Amino acid sequence: MSDLVEIVGMHQPGVSRHLKVLREAGLVEVRRDAQRRLYRLQPEPLRELDEWLGPYRAMWADHLDALEQHLERTATQHATKEPS
Repeated sequence: MSDLVEIVGMHQPGVSRHLKVLREAGLVEVRRDAQRRLYRLQPEPLRELDEWLGPYRAMWADHLDALEQHLERTATQHATKEPS
Protein backbone atom coordinates (compact mmCIF):
# COMPACT_ATOMS: atom_id res chain seq x y z
CA MET A 1 0.00 0.00 0.00
CA SER A 2 2.97 2.32 0.48
CA ASP A 3 3.29 2.62 -3.31
CA LEU A 4 -0.33 3.67 -3.58
CA VAL A 5 -0.02 6.10 -0.66
CA GLU A 6 2.92 7.75 -2.40
CA ILE A 7 1.18 7.91 -5.78
CA VAL A 8 -2.08 9.44 -4.55
CA GLY A 9 -0.47 11.71 -1.96
CA MET A 10 -2.77 10.69 0.90
CA HIS A 11 -2.02 9.28 4.30
CA GLN A 12 -2.29 5.51 4.71
CA PRO A 13 -5.54 5.57 6.77
CA GLY A 14 -7.27 7.61 4.07
CA VAL A 15 -6.15 5.25 1.32
CA SER A 16 -7.32 2.28 3.41
CA ARG A 17 -10.77 3.84 3.86
CA HIS A 18 -11.09 4.55 0.14
CA LEU A 19 -10.02 1.03 -0.77
CA LYS A 20 -12.53 -0.39 1.71
CA VAL A 21 -15.35 1.60 0.11
CA LEU A 22 -14.26 0.50 -3.37
CA ARG A 23 -14.07 -3.13 -2.19
CA GLU A 24 -17.52 -3.00 -0.57
CA ALA A 25 -18.94 -1.47 -3.76
CA GLY A 26 -17.48 -4.34 -5.78
CA LEU A 27 -15.19 -2.06 -7.77
CA VAL A 28 -11.96 -3.71 -6.60
CA GLU A 29 -11.03 -7.14 -5.36
CA VAL A 30 -8.24 -7.84 -2.92
CA ARG A 31 -6.02 -10.82 -2.29
CA ARG A 32 -3.34 -11.33 0.30
CA ASP A 33 0.24 -12.05 -0.64
CA ALA A 34 2.15 -12.61 2.61
CA GLN A 35 2.07 -9.21 4.36
CA ARG A 36 0.76 -7.36 1.32
CA ARG A 37 -2.74 -6.86 0.00
CA LEU A 38 -2.98 -6.74 -3.76
CA TYR A 39 -5.90 -4.83 -5.25
CA ARG A 40 -7.32 -5.34 -8.70
CA LEU A 41 -9.91 -3.23 -10.48
CA GLN A 42 -13.20 -4.96 -11.26
CA PRO A 43 -14.27 -3.29 -14.52
CA GLU A 44 -17.70 -4.94 -14.92
CA PRO A 45 -19.60 -2.64 -12.50
CA LEU A 46 -18.03 0.35 -14.27
CA ARG A 47 -19.10 -1.03 -17.66
CA GLU A 48 -22.65 -1.40 -16.35
CA LEU A 49 -22.61 2.18 -15.11
CA ASP A 50 -21.20 3.39 -18.44
CA GLU A 51 -23.99 1.60 -20.32
CA TRP A 52 -26.62 3.08 -18.01
CA LEU A 53 -25.16 6.57 -18.46
CA GLY A 54 -24.99 6.26 -22.27
CA PRO A 55 -28.41 7.75 -23.10
CA TYR A 56 -27.94 10.57 -20.57
CA ARG A 57 -24.48 11.33 -21.92
CA ALA A 58 -25.92 11.61 -25.44
CA MET A 59 -28.77 13.83 -24.27
CA TRP A 60 -26.45 16.17 -22.40
CA ALA A 61 -24.02 16.30 -25.30
CA ASP A 62 -26.86 17.44 -27.60
CA HIS A 63 -28.08 20.04 -25.11
CA LEU A 64 -24.60 21.37 -24.42
CA ASP A 65 -23.84 21.57 -28.14
CA ALA A 66 -27.04 23.58 -28.62
CA LEU A 67 -26.10 25.86 -25.73
CA GLU A 68 -22.64 26.40 -27.19
CA GLN A 69 -24.14 27.34 -30.56
CA HIS A 70 -26.61 29.72 -28.90
CA LEU A 71 -23.84 31.42 -26.91
CA GLU A 72 -21.67 31.77 -30.01
CA ARG A 73 -24.59 33.34 -31.94
CA THR A 74 -25.34 35.67 -29.04
CA ALA A 75 -21.70 36.72 -28.71
CA THR A 76 -21.48 37.35 -32.47
CA GLN A 77 -24.70 39.42 -32.43
CA HIS A 78 -23.43 41.55 -29.55
CA ALA A 79 -20.03 42.00 -31.18
CA THR A 80 -21.52 43.19 -34.49
CA LYS A 81 -23.92 45.71 -32.93
CA GLU A 82 -22.64 49.23 -33.20
CA PRO A 83 -22.66 51.37 -30.07
CA SER A 84 -25.44 53.97 -30.01
